[in-house]
Amino acid sequence: MFVTVFVAQLNIITQLSSNMKLILFIAIFIMTVTINQTVSAEKLDADKMYSRAVVDAGNTSRLKHVFEKAKRGEKITVGVIGGSITQGACASKPENRWANLVTKWWKKKFPKAKIELVNAGIGATGSLYGAARAQNHLLKYKPDFVVVEYAVNDPNDEEHAKSMEGLLRQILDSPKKTAVMMLFTMNKNGQNAQQWHSKVGRHYGIPMISYRDAVWPEVAKGKITWKDISPDEVHPNDRGHKYCAAFLTRFLDGVLDGNTKNEVPEPLFTDIYETARQFCRNDLVPTSNKGWKKNKNGWEAGKPGSEIAFEVPGRLIAIRFYRVCGDMGIVKVTVDGKNPVKLNGWFGATWGGYTPTEIVAKGLSPGVHKVRIRLLEDKAAESKGHKFEIHEILSFGK
Repeated sequence: MFVTVFVAQLNIITQLSSNMKLILFIAIFIMTVTINQTVSAEKLDADKMYSRAVVDAGNTSRLKHVFEKAKRGEKITVGVIGGSITQGACASKPENRWANLVTKWWKKKFPKAKIELVNAGIGATGSLYGAARAQNHLLKYKPDFVVVEYAVNDPNDEEHAKSMEGLLRQILDSPKKTAVMMLFTMNKNGQNAQQWHSKVGRHYGIPMISYRDAVWPEVAKGKITWKDISPDEVHPNDRGHKYCAAFLTRFLDGVLDGNTKNEVPEPLFTDIYETARQFCRNDLVPTSNKGWKKNKNGWEAGKPGSEIAFEVPGRLIAIRFYRVCGDMGIVKVTVDGKNPVKLNGWFGATWGGYTPTEIVAKGLSPGVHKVRIRLLEDKAAESKGHKFEIHEILSFGK
């Protein structure tokens, strides 16, 4: 590199005085040595970053099975499920998303195989909703290999470790004996749900890769600024997506033969989320209705006192509804007439609306339960209306 820089500067150097030539030669030499040292340091850091990224190598026998299938030239379906990071937010183009980069690795590694990607990422959603829609959005495509990413969208608590467990059990129990990995991303404070998610991953022998563990120490030391890897508080830019993919694919490159069995162990926390149902617009058929009407997303009402009821099976029930900084109201939800829960359709941020998933009843007895939703006179002080939208009802458990 020193020779390259030296030659590039010859025309300028010949026009300078002797003293200036000497100073410039010294400056170029120092700059070149510094550049070379920086390149070496970056390579060294990349190795250290990767070593930190591997939270647990897990059981790789399923991965080896998929590799053998790919070597034979068979079709391989790569699946990913998670939030907006998985969906590809803040990547400059689709091919720069981490999921696409991982798929590119599969295509390069196994050129004779037909490799397809199923991206089941949806922004502003967590593993609770992921468990509810896994069959409809992911597993119906029969993926051979899946990466799960909900570390930013899930709170770091036991309840969401349970919903993560349900999602993983559905994938592991699929007829294809799908190989699974977990990816832990982070927000700008270095926070995520890795502490609880990794408990589940270790129980099931799932290989786990942490973008947070790899990158955050570099951010803390100032070697990488947050703006280098993200334009906002959460989403990786192209460089961040590239890191995520690099850690995953480097692990895949180094996978050794596993010798443990493929049976799914007994639940760590619960099996309730393993049986999931998703009632969307056309599935939400009310048993009674006063004042609610169907819209393109589900059901909506705007007049206080409007009430609608549905019958839903399961032992845990959740509702997805629309929340936005607008003229939104509040509903009271009861299941079998007990333990009312209020859901507020208004919130203060002005960046747009989103669809949260809120549990409204758990610990229910097996069977069908009546979900009653009533629009209240109450509303946020800042709201000028009472509109409320129900998008989906989710139920879990046999």
